[in-house]
Amino acid sequence: MNFLDSFAKKHPKAAEWLCKGGLFLIFSYVVTFLKMLLLMFLPDMYRGAVGNAEWLWPNIPVELFGVQFNLAIVGNALEEVNGVVTGGLAFTLANFTAIVLGECVNFPLQRNVTFKSHGPVLPQVLLHGVATIGVFLVMNLFTCVWNPVTNALIANEAVRNTVQSLVTTIVTGGVAMVIIFAVDNKIFAPDFGKKA
Repeated sequence: MNFLDSFAKKHPKAAEWLCKGGLFLIFSYVVTFLKMLLLMFLPDMYRGAVGNAEWLWPNIPVELFGVQFNLAIVGNALEEVNGVVTGGLAFTLANFTAIVLGECVNFPLQRNVTFKSHGPVLPQVLLHGVATIGVFLVMNLFTCVWNPVTNALIANEAVRNTVQSLVTTIVTGGVAMVIIFAVDNKIFAPDFGKKA
């Protein structure tokens, strides 16, 4: 502990960044794990509600690694592998739900513990929400490429679902950490919302 105290006294800004970054990463990984657990069952739950619907925008045909799929910023193509239907509106809703629920846990942890913010909550929630939508759009684009490729390359359903959920969650967590940290660092700053 003497080393940490000495480091903090000599380099207070660096120590503050390390503390914030460390807490941010810990909370982000906890939330990422929560999202992964949700993605293990939410697609099937939504499939029970919406069936095998497909909803894509802008729906551009693409080929990668010999696999043809439709590129979309919003929505996921419906795929059938070995008689099992994946993707589609059910996966899109599951992914969005996991992100929103995760951020409902992440936002108060980051605001109150990591950044110790006392700024105006409503603008912070709205800007954090905009960043979350950005994460969702980036991740939806990733999954509309990733899922068809893994469907074509991994035949075993259990392995494929686990790999898809795990990679989607890890990449979502990484993208979210970069985008959300940049936004949170601004909106949770001590002078945010104060008139100049």
